[in-house]
Amino acid sequence: MSGLRARQKADRHRRIIEAAAELFREAGYEGAKIETIAAQAEVSVGTIYNYYQNKGDILGAIVSLEVNEVLNAGQGVVARPPANVGDALDTLIGIYIEHSLHYLSKEMWRQAMAISTQLPDSPFGQAYTALDRALTEQIRALIARLQVLGLVRQDIDGAALGELIFNNMNMMFIEFVKSDEARIAELRAAIRRQNRILVAAIAV
Repeated sequence: MSGLRARQKADRHRRIIEAAAELFREAGYEGAKIETIAAQAEVSVGTIYNYYQNKGDILGAIVSLEVNEVLNAGQGVVARPPANVGDALDTLIGIYIEHSLHYLSKEMWRQAMAISTQLPDSPFGQAYTALDRALTEQIRALIARLQVLGLVRQDIDGAALGELIFNNMNMMFIEFVKSDEARIAELRAAIRRQNRILVAAIAV
């Protein structure tokens, strides 16, 4: 019985997230109403409030879903990276960037960034920071793996390098979501161009 309840709870959670993501895209974050999300998810408004305190919490859950999926995909790259430093970085960052608009629109990302900046100590802000930290740690893990494989210089501070790569990627992603005209291919090309300088300095 407990297994059935767990599956039902997971199904309701999935329906709420999917309905909210669709509605945020169609009506915008501000235009989306909890009542409409509930109707599309075929749950009661009370059920939504059992899971989330407000729309920001729902948006946070969508961001978490997005980031956790890319983190899971990135584990394979860290475990078995391409034998070229530039290709390894490009593959991992490519997973992050290519998946970034799977659940969230640019408007949704802008809203998420605004909430995390305005309310850094809120549950949403803390969760957003933790996700950024997890992405940074995965890039650092890739650098460490490349050092073990003898592809990156041993005298390089891998932890600091991972932070540098993430911070640069993150800033470029922020600029990307600011512009509705900017394309993923352009963003990836810009990140590659800047990372080439790093690769030339760290590769064995």
